[in-house]
Amino acid sequence: MEAKAVAKYVRMSPSKLKPVTDLVRGKDLTEALTILKFTPGKSAELVEKVVQSAKANAENNFEMDADKLYVAEIHANQGPTMKRWRAGAQGRAGRILKRSSHISVVLKER
Repeated sequence: MEAKAVAKYVRMSPSKLKPVTDLVRGKDLTEALTILKFTPGKSAELVEKVVQSAKANAENNFEMDADKLYVAEIHANQGPTMKRWRAGAQGRAGRILKRSSHISVVLKER
């Protein structure tokens, strides 16, 4: 039995989210939430929100015990990239890539 949660089109690049997801992969749920709470940065807040959502799904939809849960899988994959242009010197244009991510979390019982 597993509970999932996915946050799609998060406006942060996966390269900023992946170090945070690596911190909590395989950890117990309470330990993972504690790590995310005390990790600085917006990326930790975004990941924590998805983990809390997966916890709520596990408790409400699958009647799983929150004390036995652990983070089985967690990924921050590349989403669509918005392309923007910025004026450059001597009539040139510089490209700006606004990246987005999909964060997915799977919780399982031990």
